[in-house]
Amino acid sequence: MASLSDLLTRLEALRATRAGGALKIREGEREVTYRSDAELAGAIADIERQIAALTTGRITAVRLFSSKGV
Repeated sequence: MASLSDLLTRLEALRATRAGGALKIREGEREVTYRSDAELAGAIADIERQIAALTTGRITAVRLFSSKGV
């Protein structure tokens, strides 16, 4: 898995590419061409999931509270 800083850099580049309306991005020596905006959005969502996995802790307990009202 990539480091958090690498993922954030890639995410920013993908968002900038999508905002510019392009479907082609160059990352160093590598060039990627996405077939559609939906595919590019999927790549962004995947990186966001990876970032969330690195930055959030695992949920170990869920507490529910309720009341009858005032």
